[in-house]
Amino acid sequence: MNLKGQTKLPIPAPRQVDPEVLAHEIVERLTYRIGKNAAAAKPHDWLHAVILAIRDRVIDAWIISTQKTYEEEGRRVYYLSLEFLIGRLMRDAASNMEMLDDMQAALASLGVDIDIIAALEPDAALGNGGLGRLAACFMESMATVDVPAYGYGIRYVNGMFRQEISDGWQVELPENWLAHGNPWEFERREASYEIGFGGRVDPAEGEDAGPHQMRWRPAERVIATPYDTPIAGWRGKRVNTLRLWEAQPIDPILLDKFNAGDHLGALAESNRAESLTRVLYPADSSAAGQELRLRQEYFFSSASLQDIVRRHIQYFGSILTLPDKAAIQLNDTHPAVAVAELMRILLDDHGVDFAEAWDVTRRTFSYTNHTLLPEALESWPVPLFERLLPRHMQIVYAINSKLLGEARKSGQFTDSAIGAISLIDEGGDRRVRMGNLAFAGSHSVNGVSALHTDLMKVTVFADLHKLYPTRINNKTNGVTFRRWLMQCNPGLTGLIREAIGDRFLDDPEALRDLDAFADDSGFQEKFVAVKRANKAALSDLLRKRVNARVDPAALFDIQIKRIHEYKRQLLNIVEAVSLYDQIRSHPEKDWVPRVKLFGGKAASSYHNAKLIIKLAGDVARAVNHDPAVQGLLKLQFVPNYNVSMAEVMIPAADLSEQISTAGMEASGTGNMKFAVNGALTIGTLDGANVEMRDHVGEDNIVIFGLTAQEVNDRRAQGYVPREVIGQSRELGQALDAIASGVFSPDDPDRYKGLVQGIYDHDWFMVAADFDSYSAAQRQVDALWLDQPLWAKKAIHNVARMGWFSSDRTIREYAADIWKITP
Repeated sequence: MNLKGQTKLPIPAPRQVDPEVLAHEIVERLTYRIGKNAAAAKPHDWLHAVILAIRDRVIDAWIISTQKTYEEEGRRVYYLSLEFLIGRLMRDAASNMEMLDDMQAALASLGVDIDIIAALEPDAALGNGGLGRLAACFMESMATVDVPAYGYGIRYVNGMFRQEISDGWQVELPENWLAHGNPWEFERREASYEIGFGGRVDPAEGEDAGPHQMRWRPAERVIATPYDTPIAGWRGKRVNTLRLWEAQPIDPILLDKFNAGDHLGALAESNRAESLTRVLYPADSSAAGQELRLRQEYFFSSASLQDIVRRHIQYFGSILTLPDKAAIQLNDTHPAVAVAELMRILLDDHGVDFAEAWDVTRRTFSYTNHTLLPEALESWPVPLFERLLPRHMQIVYAINSKLLGEARKSGQFTDSAIGAISLIDEGGDRRVRMGNLAFAGSHSVNGVSALHTDLMKVTVFADLHKLYPTRINNKTNGVTFRRWLMQCNPGLTGLIREAIGDRFLDDPEALRDLDAFADDSGFQEKFVAVKRANKAALSDLLRKRVNARVDPAALFDIQIKRIHEYKRQLLNIVEAVSLYDQIRSHPEKDWVPRVKLFGGKAASSYHNAKLIIKLAGDVARAVNHDPAVQGLLKLQFVPNYNVSMAEVMIPAADLSEQISTAGMEASGTGNMKFAVNGALTIGTLDGANVEMRDHVGEDNIVIFGLTAQEVNDRRAQGYVPREVIGQSRELGQALDAIASGVFSPDDPDRYKGLVQGIYDHDWFMVAADFDSYSAAQRQVDALWLDQPLWAKKAIHNVARMGWFSSDRTIREYAADIWKITP
């Protein structure tokens, strides 16, 4: 099918990719697109020109991919996510378009170092941690395995924040990644939509109005304008679209107020609209913060749904066929309001009967759950929800009536169980449960690791699972090895190619062939040399960024992820204090030199997480300046952890810290990135660690601590952490040192509350797992002293991680949930 009456354009001839042609194009774009003579061009000008040269080739493939999608008339995936942590795109796109080496040679002929200009590209501040990076990996993998897809999100002007550390404390500053524009994006004003908030709801008028049809009359409206970024798959096979929404006012300036002298008031509407897409995750500890979060979530969900429905009707006619052509995936609970929004569009804009609208909605949506933490499932106070989205509140009540009617009719549930199924939480202030709404409104609900999926069925969604026993399924996360091996670790990639050939570049499972080299001393020597070079590169970066000097010969022990108590950076720090005491007490022992690196951001309103960052810095200051442990133990918190920093830290890691409280980490993807780059994992049996153990082998991973079931049993039996602490001399002494102000002489009481929480309740099982964790770390020391054995285990990790490719995950989504054959 042609594009509905449009003339089918001829496919452009492939552009040449060789150094001479690219060099010419770069200079041409420098001259005519940027307006600079090559002799006067600055590094950022060269970067822009290079991106434009790469982008032209991406656009060619993008147009072909779009045309192919419409010709095939198949189903398209729409991936709704509040985060897309895509990182820098220049090297990624050049690599996937198979022009990176030629581009490097072209720039060299012009006297330009590709590494210098690549470092100038800002990280797109569109996410925080694993959720956003997973979405970015999935976008790349959908293009790679030939799944037609749109990603939908928000074009944050400042993202979450740029993290600086001042006197050990986290300081949040704006992340101005768009300050100099974004050459990868294209504004699409013709696809803008109005988004409403507040107002009133009236019955629909007219003879054709259905019984469920209403007219929502919002009191406030803003414009959602899309910006499209092409996402290229491996070898340029397909290019999909990441569409990000920017909020704009309907009236940029109220001239009557401005002319009356109210200059600030004249811009109030503009400022209110622009605040919607200013910052990722505004602090929701205040009522205003909660309102902004809900407004953001509805804003991007509504814009995305309007866009999907408009496209569908334009090309396929009836909205009732939407499930046949569109598979909408909700990435976590943030876009759950899309369920109510699609119902509103079907009921009010298209006059569909309620039962049929609900059937269309459920067949269209699927929902990925990423957490078992109740607070992360999101719920909104009913008065707030009703004030902002009055029509949607009516729809939520109507859905809830149908849902609870089904539960009651089944005869399986007590009143309390029916209360757990309800979309409205009646325990205290009444709240709308967004997790339940996403579950009820989807035909598929998936977890992101085998353990997490099993726990969903018996914890947060136990009663909904009982009502819909076939709905929950598992799709274990994966990562794209193009970014997380081939691009960030070219030394290891080259070594693997030399050993087993190129098949793994297209089929990650072929990495298994590397197993045969694990005992090869010659290969081990080369493998260790690559790791040492990566560690030296990280050491240089740390010296430049934070003036920290670390020895590449030491064991690099790294924990980089969002700062949260369940991820247990605190356990890591407490064990470091214990190790510090042991080294000083027994200097005669053969201690392994160790560098412990931390990185990650704490949510702006998360006091304990910020305190943990401060503690890491305080302990580092004491340990790093103590001559008694010089060369044996060093700690460093690396500020403003992001994708680009991860691309340097992960290839340099010897030990990957994946130590969350069992049962609380849904999957993890950092664990996969570290392992495929040749790091050993120390971790609990949590999230995807369980499956990683099964794939890499029990001998090649260091597991410690309570299992998820044992954690639940301890809590049920009345766990008394004070007794556990009393039985562990090392733990007790470390906690006493922290609580008494040994590491905070300027404020001796700084950490009393933090430590008291471990003594009083220890919800995250820091005390319960400490001795096991400490013993596991000494096991790591023993392994490190046998370098050939360490290298063997690390090689096995690389060889056996192929299954954790996001390509495999996407193929499973496509086959089992979206019903698409790539």
